[in-house]
Amino acid sequence: MGKVQKPEHPSSEETVSSRIRARILRAKKRFHANDNIAAFIEPGEMEALQAEVEQKFRAVLESLVIDTDSDHNTQDTARRVAKMYLSEVFRGRYVEAPSITEFPNAEALNELMMVGPIKVRSACSHHFCPIMGRLWIGIMPNEHSNLIGLSKYSRLAEWVMSRPQIQEEAIAQMAEVLMKKVRPDGLAVVMEADHFCMHWRGVKDDATMMVNSVMRGSFLKDHILRSEFLALLNHRS
Repeated sequence: MGKVQKPEHPSSEETVSSRIRARILRAKKRFHANDNIAAFIEPGEMEALQAEVEQKFRAVLESLVIDTDSDHNTQDTARRVAKMYLSEVFRGRYVEAPSITEFPNAEALNELMMVGPIKVRSACSHHFCPIMGRLWIGIMPNEHSNLIGLSKYSRLAEWVMSRPQIQEEAIAQMAEVLMKKVRPDGLAVVMEADHFCMHWRGVKDDATMMVNSVMRGSFLKDHILRSEFLALLNHRS
C-alpha cells in the first residue's frame, strides 16, 4: 500500500516572511530587491514583519559582537532599524502605489513639459548604502494623454526610489510607471545621484556622481525635441 500522506499544518516555526514568500512563489511572481510586493501582504502582517526583522537584526548585532544589553546607545537599535527599513527607506516595496488623480488633456496640449529637479533618496542594493540625487522628467503629451498634478511626480518618484536599487533600473522603473499613468507621446527621465557606497567603502571617492537617462517615444525619434529637453535641463542645473 502507498504511504498515507499526513495533512499539512502550519509549522510552529513558520514566520510571516515565509508566508508572504510562499504567496509570491505560488503566484510565480518576482520579489527582487526593487520589486513591489504589497499585493502579497495581508492586513496586520506589516507589524508582524517588523517584529521579525527586529528579532533577526538583533541577532546580527550579536554576531557583530555589539553589547545591546548594557550599551544604552544600541539597546533599541534593532527596533529602530526594522522600523526604518519597512516604514521609511524601503517603504516602496511594501505599500501600494500612491493614489494619483489623472485629468484628460482637454486642451490637447502638445508642447514639452519639464518637471524637476525632484530630490530622490534610495539605497544601493549591493551594500544598502544611501543613494541621494535629483530627477528630471520631460513629458511630450498628446490629445489622449492624462495630466497629473505636479506633486504627484514627487510622490511616484518616492514610491519607486524607496527600495534597494541600482540607479539604471530605478529610472527605468520610473519611466515605466509614468508611461502607464500619463500615456504621453514621449518621455525623458534623467537622474543624477551620489552613491555612498563610493564614500564609505572601496575607493572612498566622494566626488564622483552618476548621471543616466531613459528616453521613450518621441524623445528617441526626434533629436530636436531631445536637444530642447537637455538644453532646458542644463539651464536648470
